[in-house]
Amino acid sequence: MTVLKNIAKDRILQITVLITVISLFFARPRFADINFHTLWSVAAMLTIIQIYAYLHVLDILAYKLTSIADNTRKLNMLFTALAVIAGMFLGNDITALTLIPLYLNIAKRYKLPQILPVTLIGMGANIGAAFTPWGNPHNIFLVSRYNVSPLKFFEWSAPYLIISLIIMLLVFMLLVFLFIPKNEIPTQKTEPIRISCPPTIITTVVFIFFFFGVFRAIDIIWPLIVAIVLALAINPRIMLKIDYALLLTFTGFFIFISDIQQIPAIVNLIHDMVYSEISTYFASTISSQVMSNVPSTILVGKFTNYAQALFLGSNIGGFGSAIGSMANMLVLKSFNQHGSVSKKKFFIQWTIMQFAGLIILTIVGLGLLIFRI
Repeated sequence: MTVLKNIAKDRILQITVLITVISLFFARPRFADINFHTLWSVAAMLTIIQIYAYLHVLDILAYKLTSIADNTRKLNMLFTALAVIAGMFLGNDITALTLIPLYLNIAKRYKLPQILPVTLIGMGANIGAAFTPWGNPHNIFLVSRYNVSPLKFFEWSAPYLIISLIIMLLVFMLLVFLFIPKNEIPTQKTEPIRISCPPTIITTVVFIFFFFGVFRAIDIIWPLIVAIVLALAINPRIMLKIDYALLLTFTGFFIFISDIQQIPAIVNLIHDMVYSEISTYFASTISSQVMSNVPSTILVGKFTNYAQALFLGSNIGGFGSAIGSMANMLVLKSFNQHGSVSKKKFFIQWTIMQFAGLIILTIVGLGLLIFRI
């Protein structure tokens, strides 16, 4: 029942279902328009990530790192750095859901700043997630839609990551030195969480297997089956934690786009919005602000061949509004559940930093496209 409730409460899925149902009055979806490689890839990714979450891999890393933090600035640096790295491998959603409650529990215990560190953790997770195909679900769609090779993908993502990290480091140093005093804190004791090595090693092997599936070296259905079997073998309840709403959102948008592709007036309108690389970039970035970057990527991706522009626009579009990416909503949700300072104050300051990040990174993305860095 909890799974069904979570699916029913998903706002993005609700909107997707609504527009999909409306589109059915104008056309009927074509089976060939549903990208099953993307669906199976996302399902495999979500399963593997939940296995890692069940095994407490990220919790262990967080506790190990925070056990060496002896002042507030070092603690914030470690959490932000871990958010970037975790976003690359476990995705921005799981990173936000794991690290933010952990940091806030420490912050409440020692009366540490909450708003700025949580915002930086969320932004770090978004930056890191853009680096890998599995960090953001829409990256998987891009790899599948344009048949992107591993080398080509990392040619796009590495410069964006490096420049973003340099900017984030400079901003981090400025904000931390201005707003976070260097106060000593007691060294954090490592929580008694044990990590089981055999299933963690096996999961990592499955993860590598999944990597080859994403890039079509093998049929993606096999990593999906192996991931599901592994999850069931470790603990069947892992399958209850998977974000089925996201899978249904992908499916709904494939159906919706299949329908609107059969309406000439809408097709012409969308083509007019993505007639060039720069227009595709801005269409993706702006549309992500109002419909989230996953459905935005699917929509824009069906009408353009400018893959790199869509990659940059969709990942940068995850900054800004609360619905820019699912991770943003999870950051707000986690803070509302675990934060102990004004929720209104957090939302205002978080929004200011998010849109500042969106503006800065939009300029970065534009430079990457123009100068082909």
